Amino acid sequence: MTDEEAIRMSQEGNRDAFRHLVQQYKDTLYGTAVLMTGNRSSADDQVQEAFLSAWRGIGKFRRGSPFKPWLVRILVNGVLTQRRRRAVETEPLGEYEREGDFPDVVESVEAKRRREMVRRAIGSLDREHREVVVLRYFADMTVPQVALSMGIREGTAKSRLHRALGRLRGELGTLAKEEA
Repeated sequence: MTDEEAIRMSQEGNRDAFRHLVQQYKDTLYGTAVLMTGNRSSADDQVQEAFLSAWRGIGKFRRGSPFKPWLVRILVNGVLTQRRRRAVETEPLGEYEREGDFPDVVESVEAKRRREMVRRAIGSLDREHREVVVLRYFADMTVPQVALSMGIREGTAKSRLHRALGRLRGELGTLAKEEA
């Protein structure tokens, strides 16, 4: 079943078709939510809320539009609303490992060290820059999709991404020197 078919059937009230969409996008949403919130429990809640909101609003979704940015935008709005309502307790981004998140292969110590450095560097970015990096590289969205999901102009998304990558390079350089 394609996304288009699943969307059409979901708009007609078919819950099984919507389950297809949930299966298709749950890992992307979860990874994005963990990186945005820094908290696995909160990420689980945010993903569930995003899918509930999507189910409630699927009738308003314009067929032919890309589904992934629409769904991620629902998630991003939920995370931002949660931040405004209360301070979120966080876990270090290094705790982002659950069964199935990474290949079931023994990783080298060097690969683990580099992955942890990237997590720390991403965690050091301010919210706007972290979000654009997470959506672009971890949710695997194009720059236009990132802009759509964040509700900003494409040029703004490009600018934030450029600045974020520059800051990441600097932070990774600093972290590498600290560990050397």
